[in-house]
Amino acid sequence: MDSYLLARWLHILSSTVLFGTGIGTAFQMVWAMRTRRVETIHSVASGVVVADWLFTTPAGLIQPVTGLWLIHLAGHSLTAPWLLASYALYVFAFCCWVPVVMLQLRIRDLAAAALANGTDLPAAALRAYRVWFALGWPAFVALVAVFWLMVHKPDF
Repeated sequence: MDSYLLARWLHILSSTVLFGTGIGTAFQMVWAMRTRRVETIHSVASGVVVADWLFTTPAGLIQPVTGLWLIHLAGHSLTAPWLLASYALYVFAFCCWVPVVMLQLRIRDLAAAALANGTDLPAAALRAYRVWFALGWPAFVALVAVFWLMVHKPDF
């Protein structure tokens, strides 16, 4: 396999893992929170946190590395407008993701405390969830836009 095909394969694979894990864990978290069951929320939030560290984080780190490698191999300018837009959208998605991870940890911990105390999920967990949900949408849209830019490479 030549370098370009390897770089492209790694880039596509990591984008699939990044996007797939993100949408899959988001669905699971939404579904769990709808139940309002402390046990379910704790279990699912715990799994979502692990999935972010095992899958999302490595894929998110591999993306810019393989992207720069592809830019170099394909001979694109680092400052091509479609690439500048991609960088900005990727950084924007990352800026949404970082607080999302912190909110997932908070929801998990609040659910663990409620579970240990035999109480309902506290209002703070529901507030954290609403912010988590709100931050997920712009990150999702940004990554879809990055996919579009990667496929179309528009000449702005």
